[in-house]
Amino acid sequence: MFNLTDWIHIDIYNYVVLPLLIAIARIMDVSVGTIRLIFVSRGYKYLAPALGFVEVIIWLLAIGQIMQQLDNFMSYIGYGGGFAMGNYIGIILVEKMSIGTVVVRVIPRKDVSNLIDHLREANYGVTSVSAEGKSGPVQMIFSIVKKKNLNEMLKIINEYNPNAFYTIEEVQTVNEGHFKVNQNKSPFLGGIFNLGQVRK
Repeated sequence: MFNLTDWIHIDIYNYVVLPLLIAIARIMDVSVGTIRLIFVSRGYKYLAPALGFVEVIIWLLAIGQIMQQLDNFMSYIGYGGGFAMGNYIGIILVEKMSIGTVVVRVIPRKDVSNLIDHLREANYGVTSVSAEGKSGPVQMIFSIVKKKNLNEMLKIINEYNPNAFYTIEEVQTVNEGHFKVNQNKSPFLGGIFNLGQVRK
């Protein structure tokens, strides 16, 4: 006998609950995949495979549900929406984790001695070289910085040399050098990846 209540429950599950679950699964696996790719590019050879295992298991669960619901267009929408959102969330998570090293190049607009002194007092390694700019001689500053310390360094630059021109680039490998030592040991803020003061 036809039961309207059962039909409504089935309909809600197929067109609301299931697509939502597929979207959540896709958000999780794409977010993990985005983080894994960043780890691969940064050389974390033990964490990347572990994340790859988690990623593919979640993906299989999501694609398995899709294959069982080939005639349900809402499943496709959940799959695509989860993929798009997963990319965004993965990038945000990587930014929050502040993993890796960058090189900061600064071309100040005025005398750099005060800026260099304060950067070194804050325990940053600084190298300065003379260069020729559009307006004449300038003093260029280089520093290799852990990403978790980047905002603090930029704050010092903007405080002691406002409107300075600077560029920031990712660094794949660093050999030798001086790095600011962090007390924070949170794994998601770089604690487990903290190399501290490198002296090879």
